[in-house]
Amino acid sequence: MSSPETYASAWHAPVLVAEVCSLLAGCDVVLDGTLGGGGHAAALLDAGHHVIGLDRDPAALEVATARLRTAGVGDRFEAVLGNHDAIEEIPALAERRVDGILLDLGVSSRQIDEDARGFSFRPGVSLDMRMDPTQSLDAAGWLRDSDAATMTQVFREAGDEPRAARLAAEIVRRRERHDLIVSDDLVGAIRAVLGPRSGPGEFARLFQAVRIAVNDELGGLARGLATLRDRLAPGGVLAVIAYHSGEDRIVKQSFRAWSTACTCPPRQPMCTCAGVAAGTLLTRRATVASETEIAGNPRARSARLRAWRRGEAR
Repeated sequence: MSSPETYASAWHAPVLVAEVCSLLAGCDVVLDGTLGGGGHAAALLDAGHHVIGLDRDPAALEVATARLRTAGVGDRFEAVLGNHDAIEEIPALAERRVDGILLDLGVSSRQIDEDARGFSFRPGVSLDMRMDPTQSLDAAGWLRDSDAATMTQVFREAGDEPRAARLAAEIVRRRERHDLIVSDDLVGAIRAVLGPRSGPGEFARLFQAVRIAVNDELGGLARGLATLRDRLAPGGVLAVIAYHSGEDRIVKQSFRAWSTACTCPPRQPMCTCAGVAAGTLLTRRATVASETEIAGNPRARSARLRAWRRGEAR
């Protein structure tokens, strides 16, 4: 296989490419549910798979499709606009089964770098953060309309912020004077609570928490995983790369639950549920990037890859 750099683009540098391709090696048709820049899709196409590229960001879909169509893959690539969390709502994929599914969660480098998309904490950037630009709720709207309890929960759980309640109260206080519209407004609230020496690390963590809330990333993942599981053909593989502890926790717990046969209470002396595991774990522990890959692509540092195989038909 080519090196990971071969599959990088201006949109995104894919992580754990070799590991993903190894896990999906036996899959004929693969749904790349987070197409992004098309890096993983390009590697899978090079390996001979048929790839369905799905993304809810029309700009990402257009750029990646143009890239992959010029790679001479013929009819082995299909582009579909839609959200992997709501696959049942996508007509092009109605009742369709696949042999493998890949999710590379989070936001791409290019989305962050494009100020017009509003993901960045660079000065003067509008607070947007929508993965799907047709979605009505943006970051400014979320900060304007969310109550203090909701913001506290998001900053604590998605942002790992011990002063979450104070930050939520500060935002409520500031929005009484004027709405938080640009990145500077949210940065100002963060610095008022965390101190003037707070910097990019804190901003990235808390802006990410807002982005996760705006796009319902944790809730959508929790709802969508079971639906994706059911779209796998017998023996099919679901592989997920997560970058956030909340995402990884949802994936880990789902895969473990699906791999458990007995669902009886732990202290019950005899099994009465006659349960059968839906499949098996392929990764007992999350696969992480090598030091070499991290040196070339720092974003890989937080990547956690897990995979699960659906059971054969009985």
